[in-house]
Amino acid sequence: MSKMNFRRLGLAAMLGAALALAGCATPFKADVARFQSQLPAPQGQSFVVEASNPALQGGIEFGQYANIVAGELTRYGYRPAANGEKADLIVRMDYGVDKGRERVVSSPGFADPWYGGYYGYGFYRPVIVRGPGGRRYVYGYRDPFLWGGFGPGWGYNDISSYTVYTSGLTLQINRAADGTRLFEGRAEAQSRDNDLQTLVPNLVEAMFTGFPGNSGERVRITVAPPEKG
Repeated sequence: MSKMNFRRLGLAAMLGAALALAGCATPFKADVARFQSQLPAPQGQSFVVEASNPALQGGIEFGQYANIVAGELTRYGYRPAANGEKADLIVRMDYGVDKGRERVVSSPGFADPWYGGYYGYGFYRPVIVRGPGGRRYVYGYRDPFLWGGFGPGWGYNDISSYTVYTSGLTLQINRAADGTRLFEGRAEAQSRDNDLQTLVPNLVEAMFTGFPGNSGERVRITVAPPEKG
């Protein structure tokens, strides 16, 4: 195989892998723990959704998330309290995302054996350099005959880092008449995105998957990514 064909083969393989990754949306996975005591079976009981944090109450963003929770409760057979109506249930919600932490990963890379030298000479040898955004780039030369030929170990390890965020949603349902706690749950997830407008709807969907669930059980819920187009 000629040098040019070999290089084209390597580039084609990398391009194909990149396209495959681009076409695969990652499902959202959340750990959900739920507890209940005397939660009444849905028979049209009325409810209101409030913010556990008073600073969020009345906010436009909170209102959007409260509407999502209300939609889920309605789907299960409860109903939003009408204006001026005393609700049967008080639903309190809180949510947030942390500042994130760095995670370092290592993956096999591809080295072009003819870049910068003749056959048998001038091959890549890993030299790690930290670049912008925390990513570590690989430069240098490597002789495949010195380091084991063109077998499975040929090439280099591409070491990169990225930020992982932990987001959470808590939900409490109290009986309005006496304040008795009927249900409480928490959904928690890790992601590379800290956008609450994406995270909170997914956390709500995870919370209400199989609602109200088995009391005291912690389950992993997978939320399918939205369909493209």
